[in-house]
Amino acid sequence: MSVEMQLKYGCNPNQKPSKVYMENGSELPITVLNGKPGYINLLDAFNGWQLVKELKKATGMCAATSFKHVSPAGAAVGKPLSDTLKKIYWVDDLGELSPMACAYARSRGADRMSSYGDFIALSDECDVCTAKMIKREVSDGIIAPSYTDEALKILKSKRKGTYNIIQIDENYTPDSIETKQVYGVTFEQGRNELDINTDLLEQNIPTNNKNIPDDKKIDLLISLITLKYTQSNSVCYVKDGQAIGIGAGQQSRIHCTRLAGNKADVWWLRQAPQVLNLEFKDDIKRADRDNAIDVYISDEYEDILAEGVWQNTFKTKPPVFTSEEKKAWIAKNTDVCLGSDAFFPFGDNIERARKSGVAYIAEPGGSIRDDNVIETCNKYNIAMSFTGIRLFHH
Repeated sequence: MSVEMQLKYGCNPNQKPSKVYMENGSELPITVLNGKPGYINLLDAFNGWQLVKELKKATGMCAATSFKHVSPAGAAVGKPLSDTLKKIYWVDDLGELSPMACAYARSRGADRMSSYGDFIALSDECDVCTAKMIKREVSDGIIAPSYTDEALKILKSKRKGTYNIIQIDENYTPDSIETKQVYGVTFEQGRNELDINTDLLEQNIPTNNKNIPDDKKIDLLISLITLKYTQSNSVCYVKDGQAIGIGAGQQSRIHCTRLAGNKADVWWLRQAPQVLNLEFKDDIKRADRDNAIDVYISDEYEDILAEGVWQNTFKTKPPVFTSEEKKAWIAKNTDVCLGSDAFFPFGDNIERARKSGVAYIAEPGGSIRDDNVIETCNKYNIAMSFTGIRLFHH
């Protein structure tokens, strides 16, 4: 560890000089084991570490997140993967997966296109299974409390030996007051140290349906903790221990809900037989397969299925995945949980969320139109908890 770390540049190459350091003169809580992480890498690393540390505390399970541009593209706990999820996450050839590897596969699999070139955070030691998975993905770096010797060796071989590997002191506790500067003006605030737990979900359930099963409470906690480290406005859809759609940094809440809902729909559509049965050419890389699937299930499918084009990607020409077929498949996604970092101002958010299978919601409450939001939830028998806490992050 060191007192400060000089960086190549800040957010952009023209922003020099650049460094990170501890204002109180103490040592940084990290050790760089390999590579030379940059300014944005470290922003992703520290935000990601906080997220997974809190997920583990709240759920008791190991956790992982895949960060891009200071927001998570995915976050998850280490629940086992079904055969279908193993296939759509391209990990079905890795044999038995450790809980840590399952957590990362889930976090990377939520939105694989957004995770391209991610920065990874793990709540627990990086093992060989997880390192093997990471080695073949396009990623900028990783932060974890420890690494097995073999895992570290595998990761050090990535990116021609330049892969960023950071070890963080898991016992480090930051000061309760945090500061930052904007335009030469220093901002100061207390750290957001809210303890997000099941008590928040049980104190105020204003909907007719007040039944939120324990496993759904876990998913709602995952959504709220993920939102705590997502650029606001933000909305997060979660299912079975992982985020499946995160809408970050939108000025309008309905746009958050639509963006995250569309990502959740894409995640679910990847599991449809039409997609699982795609016959890719043997030399197509993972990232190119992800891109092809994204186009195939979109309204621009002709861009990948046109004569003279499909032959570049597939062994046989796939049938069109029609709008009617997609709509019918999306309707099969149920019991999805949804968190929002601030209150829903209109019932239109509930209408959109319901189309992506949402049955449980956690949001702060406090809108002058809460009655309309509650009424819309009751219309679809959705159980909604008013947490009373806002989770803006900038």
